[in-house]
Amino acid sequence: MWTDRSDQVEPDDVLLRRERGLGRVVLNRPKAINALTHAVVERIDAALTDWAADDDVRAVVISGAGERGLCAGGDLRGFHADAVSGGTGTLDFWRDEYALDAHVARYPKPYVAIMDGIVMGGGVGVSAHGGVRVVTERTRLAMPEVGIGLVPDVGGTYLLTRAPGELGTHLALTATAIGAGDAIACGFADHFVPSDRLPDFLDALAVDVDDAVRAFSLPAPPADLPGEREWIDRCYAADSVEEVVANLLDLGSPDAKDAAERILGKSPTALKVTLESLRRARELETVEQALVQEYRVSTACLRTPDLAEGIRAQVIDKDRAPRWTPSTLEEVTDAAVEDFFAPLGDRELVLPPRATRGT
Repeated sequence: MWTDRSDQVEPDDVLLRRERGLGRVVLNRPKAINALTHAVVERIDAALTDWAADDDVRAVVISGAGERGLCAGGDLRGFHADAVSGGTGTLDFWRDEYALDAHVARYPKPYVAIMDGIVMGGGVGVSAHGGVRVVTERTRLAMPEVGIGLVPDVGGTYLLTRAPGELGTHLALTATAIGAGDAIACGFADHFVPSDRLPDFLDALAVDVDDAVRAFSLPAPPADLPGEREWIDRCYAADSVEEVVANLLDLGSPDAKDAAERILGKSPTALKVTLESLRRARELETVEQALVQEYRVSTACLRTPDLAEGIRAQVIDKDRAPRWTPSTLEEVTDAAVEDFFAPLGDRELVLPPRATRGT
């Protein structure tokens, strides 16, 4: 799922208010599945800073307007315009977006994310780093970047590599969307609250966050992926995407074959850089370190033909037939992959210091 209605920016694109001891963030672009714009990111970050110093705000809650989802991601048309013109607005957006994600990850007060409906890309960044992450039966969560020639970002590589076994690698390379049970099993969420109970849950949060979670959380729907770990771990432990695909095809099972076909439809360059990003992120200790690495990678992605082509195929022309360059995994060299991780010098992402959660 990609949104393409991010060209209009209005003052009420995000609603920010203090309400009964809560700082409320409501992403308010329901026709665009609450896609993030640069202005929205800046306004949320400023509000979080204000509320952190406000003793009358006990907790922050982020949710999305409408019933389609919390947030479907970022401004893909803006990304495309910069990719074809050499513009830098996307880099400025990513810099501030990643700083917001780090802010969420270190927020000193309870940060409750209502991850109802679609939660993808940038939507994961403003929710899955929070301290109290709530999913519903309508949740569809994904990091689908490889489908547009991009690589998982917004701290996604950090989260994906903390999933059990190779489940995160499977999700990243196939761009698979998961429901509530798997979101919790893979470490993207903590609690399940049915969508029809959300209004009462929000009221209860204003009284006490912990009590509200205890009162309204129910056992999550069954997770599917943990039962598939035997073949997923075995196939995705390979050192290259080519080996992963070969392992999946050799397995002979319908699920593994479907995974291989999903992978082969994605950008070969993005796939190889994604696998390398995940392997490197496993060695990183903090989400901030992952975000710095992701900013290097995203900066390089903006200058590749695949990002513009992927967005063209998915969002602009919507023919769903991208023509990747290079077109095969074998053509993407190790040296080309290494270039995505090159230091940026004075253009490196520098994240402001934040208070550690719980202090």
